[in-house]
Amino acid sequence: MTVHEYGKENKEAILLIHPSVVTWDYFRHVIPRLEKEYHLILPALPGYDPDTKDDFTSIEDITKDLEAWLIGHGLKEIAVLYGCSMGGSVAARMLANNRLHIRGAIMDGGITPYRLPWLLTRLLALKDFLMIYLGKLGGVRILEKAFATDEYSKEDLKYAEAVLKRMSAKTIWRTFDSCNNYSMPKEAETSCRRLEYWFAERERQARKRDMAYIRKIFPHTRFRRIRGIGHAGLAALQPEKLAYGILRMARAA
Repeated sequence: MTVHEYGKENKEAILLIHPSVVTWDYFRHVIPRLEKEYHLILPALPGYDPDTKDDFTSIEDITKDLEAWLIGHGLKEIAVLYGCSMGGSVAARMLANNRLHIRGAIMDGGITPYRLPWLLTRLLALKDFLMIYLGKLGGVRILEKAFATDEYSKEDLKYAEAVLKRMSAKTIWRTFDSCNNYSMPKEAETSCRRLEYWFAERERQARKRDMAYIRKIFPHTRFRRIRGIGHAGLAALQPEKLAYGILRMARAA
């Protein structure tokens, strides 16, 4: 796992964890808005790292490795942890592990475990796998249909297409299988007192189960609706709104 850092001269750290079908530079439009005040930490997760030829492992292993990297680099306190979609899964597991002092956390459309019978989880993972793998084979034309909830530019779709071409079938399968079925501690307690779960206006129904799960394990979570956007669309389409939300959390935490 390659970890990219910006604003290292700043004392307080912000950890940004990207969703699937992108890599760490998903945050390229947000970095300039944050690096002047904060030390930014952006991991390129396994299977999505353009500098390393590897496959996605699991939410549990990625969380463990990222925690070890942070602790090893003396970063035991995080001002804000932001994780989007797949990154939100890592954020949820990291909060439950409670190995770091995380003052504020944002799970943006974070994916939570299904907790369904094994056979049904296989079928759901297969459905998600086929949708993304067809995008890998079909390119921009298929991606335009898959991301129809937002008006992505041709440049954004070309970016997603390039990431997909680098992704192995194993990474695609493991991503959805793990995000939908990762384990959580039975007693998921976190010292983080400022928790927010963001959901896009256009994905409210799709995230209903995830919000119910987060409400159960982290009952002090505040839920925030993001208008005029679809799933995982903030960093690409409204980076100023994303940066504002992260800064607001960092200054309050």
